[in-house]
Amino acid sequence: MSRSPLLFVHAHPDDETLTTGLTMAHYVRAGHPVHVLACTLGEEGEVIPPDLFHLDAAHDDALGPYRAEELARAMAALGTTWEVLGSDPARGVLSRYRDSGMAGTPSAANPAAFVNADLAEAAALVVDVVRRTRPAVVVTYDAQGGYGHPDHIQTHRVTCAAVASLPAHEQPALYAVLTPRSWAREDREWLAAHPELTGEWSVPAVDGDYPPSVVADPLVTHAVQDPEALPVQREALSQHVTQVKVRGDVYALSNDIAARLAGREGFARLDPATGEVAAPPAPDAGRRAGRVAGLLDGSS
Repeated sequence: MSRSPLLFVHAHPDDETLTTGLTMAHYVRAGHPVHVLACTLGEEGEVIPPDLFHLDAAHDDALGPYRAEELARAMAALGTTWEVLGSDPARGVLSRYRDSGMAGTPSAANPAAFVNADLAEAAALVVDVVRRTRPAVVVTYDAQGGYGHPDHIQTHRVTCAAVASLPAHEQPALYAVLTPRSWAREDREWLAAHPELTGEWSVPAVDGDYPPSVVADPLVTHAVQDPEALPVQREALSQHVTQVKVRGDVYALSNDIAARLAGREGFARLDPATGEVAAPPAPDAGRRAGRVAGLLDGSS
């Protein structure tokens, strides 16, 4: 019996595994086809290993193809299929749009940057992927792009526009990645209690600032909680060597701030017409035995 496909739309290689790798591993193991769509190759990313510094945009500008290879290895570890938005391998086109870099940087003014993409054109490319993969569920970011990166925000806008443009009977359920505040607090407390894993990396303060994707618990209405899938997520994340350092169930980006792989990922339904999180249900709606509903048919 065929199982419902899922589509994950992300901004750059490594975002998919960082924010939804556990969920992808969970559904692949359950027999669901999972497809990843990266909107850019992440050409403007910072490079962590010194012997690969030459790849960055300020030197060889060869980071995009290298990160595509990292993505291929990560998706092989997870067992998903993948593609880059607007790529045309037959013509040697790896990506339609370029990584925009952070807001206010010169790279964000590049006409080829994803942040400057025509919304209708980019959404039409996503529609092509949706119609080809026929997912029951599409997952992307919230309206703030998780933490405010221009490409994440644009990925949200483009994905919402794509789903909203489809006839109602063709629209998959659309979700944003969100984290309950109680989970985020628990993760920071756990990190502080495990200095043998965090080492020289800094640990964010429990009562410090949280990114926009950390929200009040009731707003997170769906979740995948599967600690047994953690080794698969960890193996996939370790393929993104230019961007991520992995140490057991702890990782850090180039900022050397420790974060936890906790075996759980949260979501909420998006209204594709507005791009906003749908109103949360009654406190006990969708909950069974203390667990929020999963992404597919209430099953996590």
